[in-house]
Amino acid sequence: MNKKLAAAAISVAIMFTIGTGSAFADSKLDEVVDGAIGTPYKSGGTTTNGFDCSGFTMYVYGKLGIKLPHQSGAQYKMGTAVSKDDLRSGDLVFFNTSGRGISHVGVYVGDGKFAHASSKGIRISSLSEDYYEKRYVGAKRVMSTDTYESVAVDSEDNDNVE
Repeated sequence: MNKKLAAAAISVAIMFTIGTGSAFADSKLDEVVDGAIGTPYKSGGTTTNGFDCSGFTMYVYGKLGIKLPHQSGAQYKMGTAVSKDDLRSGDLVFFNTSGRGISHVGVYVGDGKFAHASSKGIRISSLSEDYYEKRYVGAKRVMSTDTYESVAVDSEDNDNVE
C-alpha cells in the first residue's frame, strides 16, 4: 500500500473514531460542511452549484447565522487571532497561496483538518500537508462562545453545556 493511501485510510479511521468531519456529523457546523463536500470549484461561486474559497466560508457561516464578506482578505480582518494550537471547529484558517498576502481561506473542522474550496471542489485537507503548512498565515475566531456551543459542538456534548 502506498504512503498516501495508507495515510488516507488512517485519516478516515480517525475521523470515524473521533466523529469530526465524518459522515455521521452531529453538529450543525458538521452538517453544513458535510453537505457541501464534493461541490465543484467555481470562481466567484457562493452556492452549492459551485464555490470559491471565500464563497464557501461565507456560505457555511451564513447557514450558521453569521455574515461574512466574499473575499478572503476581508474575512482575515474579522474576528480574533487564534494560535494554531488553540484552533477549534469553526475557526477560519488563512493561507498565502499567491505570494501576495491572504489568498485562501477554509473552515477548521477539528483534528488538524480544514474544509475548503480547492481546484478539485470542496474537500477536507490537513493543515500539516506540506503545501498548506508552508502557506499557512493564521486563523481567526469569528464565532462567539455561545454561537460555537450551539453550532459547532456535537449535539451529545451540547446537551451537557449549561
